Amino acid sequence: MAQDLPLEEPDFQGYIDKINKTYVNSEPDPEILSSPTALPIGAPNVVLIMLDDVGFGASETFGGPVHTPTLNELAEHGLSYNRFHTTALCSPTRAGLLTGRNHHSAATGAITDVSTGFPGYTGLIPQSTATVAKILQDHGYNTAWLGKNHNLPAEQSSNAGPFTRWPNDLGFDYFYGFLGGGGETDQWYPALYENRNPINQPSYPDKNDLDNSYNLTRDLADKAINWVNYNHSLSPETPFFLYFAPGATHAPHQPPPSYTQKYEAGGEHAIAAGVKHRGMFAEGWDKLHDEICTNQKDMGIIPEDTECTARPEEIPAWRSPKFTDDPDHPLHALHQGIRVNHEYRELMTKQMQTYAGFLEYTDEQVGRVLEAIDDLGEKENTLVIYIVGDNGASAEGGLIGGCNMSATYVGLDFTTDENLACKDEWGNPGTTPHYAVGWAWALDAPFRWTKQIASYFGGTRNPMVVSWPKHIKVQMSNSKDDRSVKEARIANLRDQFLHVIDVAPTILDIVGIEPPEYVNGIEQKPIEGASFVNTFGSDGADAIPLRDTQYFEMFANRGIYHDGWMASSFHGQLPWDIFAKSTLKENPELEDEWELFNLDKDFSQNNNLAAAFPEKLQEMKALFDREAEKYDVYPIDDRFGGRVNLDRPTVWEDRTKFTFYPGAVFLPGDIAPNIAENNGYIITADLNITEPRQVKGVILASGGGDTGGYSLYVNKNQKLVFEYKYLNRKRTKIRSKEKLKNGLNQVSFSFKFDDEGPIQSKINLKPTGSGDLCVNGKQVASGDIPAILDGNFMMDSQDVGMDMRFPVSKHYEPPFEFTGGEIKNVTINIDPSKYEYALASAQYCGGLEIAPYEEEFTSSEQTKSEDKLSHGELTDRIIQEIVERLEK
Repeated sequence: MAQDLPLEEPDFQGYIDKINKTYVNSEPDPEILSSPTALPIGAPNVVLIMLDDVGFGASETFGGPVHTPTLNELAEHGLSYNRFHTTALCSPTRAGLLTGRNHHSAATGAITDVSTGFPGYTGLIPQSTATVAKILQDHGYNTAWLGKNHNLPAEQSSNAGPFTRWPNDLGFDYFYGFLGGGGETDQWYPALYENRNPINQPSYPDKNDLDNSYNLTRDLADKAINWVNYNHSLSPETPFFLYFAPGATHAPHQPPPSYTQKYEAGGEHAIAAGVKHRGMFAEGWDKLHDEICTNQKDMGIIPEDTECTARPEEIPAWRSPKFTDDPDHPLHALHQGIRVNHEYRELMTKQMQTYAGFLEYTDEQVGRVLEAIDDLGEKENTLVIYIVGDNGASAEGGLIGGCNMSATYVGLDFTTDENLACKDEWGNPGTTPHYAVGWAWALDAPFRWTKQIASYFGGTRNPMVVSWPKHIKVQMSNSKDDRSVKEARIANLRDQFLHVIDVAPTILDIVGIEPPEYVNGIEQKPIEGASFVNTFGSDGADAIPLRDTQYFEMFANRGIYHDGWMASSFHGQLPWDIFAKSTLKENPELEDEWELFNLDKDFSQNNNLAAAFPEKLQEMKALFDREAEKYDVYPIDDRFGGRVNLDRPTVWEDRTKFTFYPGAVFLPGDIAPNIAENNGYIITADLNITEPRQVKGVILASGGGDTGGYSLYVNKNQKLVFEYKYLNRKRTKIRSKEKLKNGLNQVSFSFKFDDEGPIQSKINLKPTGSGDLCVNGKQVASGDIPAILDGNFMMDSQDVGMDMRFPVSKHYEPPFEFTGGEIKNVTINIDPSKYEYALASAQYCGGLEIAPYEEEFTSSEQTKSEDKLSHGELTDRIIQEIVERLEK
């Protein structure tokens, strides 16, 4: 019977007549001191693992090229599922995983960064869809979440909250990882949080010894191991629920270098055999796709009659003439006339080698966590659910890949020459690489398309392995010969059509908990997934799934599964063209073509039967419509980048002027004041210098990673500097020649965009501009900034008094804390009026930069010429006239 949550407090079971006016001679009931629990005897530990952006055919466990020893071991002693599905995108998949509801029911129809004001798209997991962690926690489980949280809108990720959707409020006792920010973070310089607190990473990477340096995925495994061990020390009888969700292998692909080098040397098996190898993947993605598909058949992972799907024409072949600057080629415009030579193909090979190293490294860290659980003697009664990806492999790296992921994401892809300049440092600190789309397609073999495309299994089908030694008994091969191994693998393979929303009800079913009807007084939506525990037994291969219908939708790509049939509609927008123009404005009725597949005979969705079975197709389309109405799928929206900058409630409201104080660090870059939002900005800081010979450090820094950033700092020579970093392309430094003096100092940097200037891209750039650096009423430096990013600096933070995480400047190491005095406050004005520009010039720069406003603000009735006015008189005159004009 379902119990509402939280569980009721225990009633006093003593004798009322034994309660006297004092404790003397009164008889207590010790049971009411305990927190209520309702755990069945022998409840298992649960480890739920979700990797990121991994294609169905990436791991060697499922026929791919990447060595995954942990996954291999689990599959050998557990069950493998080859028809398990996700939503085609990360936030939605994770919302469905944790709540057991469809992603639109959990208000996560797309990633939280593109939320809109419709029920299925707010990005706010409703209170009516309590997570499986919350249910387990209230029944007595210890719970922890390690890794990626892309289920929190960026505008709610600051220290100001609200905190109702943070992990601690979703049922997790402990959280350690990163939030929002497009769903990624730098593996060398991550934006870390512990519970609700932003924190600095334990150490910084040593660029001379990266293999033994800090790296996020290893750190997450360390923290998971520590949490499990500590809880076991305190209460070994209490079961735990561990959600381990590293950001890997989402870009940026940043493994320790030795893992990349392993694939440059031919990979695990070539090295073990002592075979000299020119490096894996040198023959390109077409050959890799075919090899994976063949391996999958040989291993019995997919049916022998599976047809390997063809590469979509929009994705160029490894040696395609589409990589050309021939203007007459029909796809010239689409492929931007890119010329790819042998040297660049070597770089694209390294892209895949880096990714492969990243996946192997991540799988090894998962193995460390599971080994620690085994060391505690808990392996037998620990249910492990290892989901290899939250969607298909990512095509968001573009046609040729890139070493600056942020540039790619905002439509400012690096050129082949710029990428080649990164080759020797690919994956190391200072690069945030992603691979070319062809690799993503190959790793999704045998299916069509990739992440984002919910119509096809290339976007939605991911491997899953389940292990629970105490209760899942599997067939073991009695020898190492290929036939015996294959027979055991097939015996332990499950091909029921499952979906990520089936995981939560399966866990509750195993533990013996009925989903609650009310949580914290809020009526709960019914669980929409169904348990697949019936697949665990020796006859589980023949078990009938408890659900036979599942819809799919992402960015207007639609699909509907029912009883062995699948209808699919590809909307046509390419997953790497994030800022593609919406076509729904011209075609609001969604008149995209639908295809029909009989999955019982067509594992890979390769044979379209729409023309042969038109009535069946209409039946399936009508079913999609009913499911879409039922689960808040409408209104469908095909915009991705077009939704990023929509207005949403933020802690700033309509303010344009912000004052920060010492200690204001780790403000997420996504929501920090956007200095490029309007026509210019003014940054002002009040300093008290007490040790002028020692003063140095950051006053204000924002960003720093590959997105770029800016820093107002005092260098090691006691001179004020403003530095702007545009992506990883260009740095501009405006530096004073004078040292800061003892005592109170007011420093400022004011910047204004040019009225006219070269627009350097169709999106995300404003014209060039110029800025003035001032100290105590004197202009000490000025300069032009030739390239400005119109947006926030994601994957990093804004910090007062230091530069945490990846430094903006190459001239200091983080945190470069301000010393030799104190910062009183820092003010950022992101929408200064002409009045404020003039005031800033007069007050902070001695009137030296008033010229642009001279005609507007200079009185025609002056009794003295300006060149005869003293500095003070000129300042007073200008301010007075400004005030008079404003009063009028």
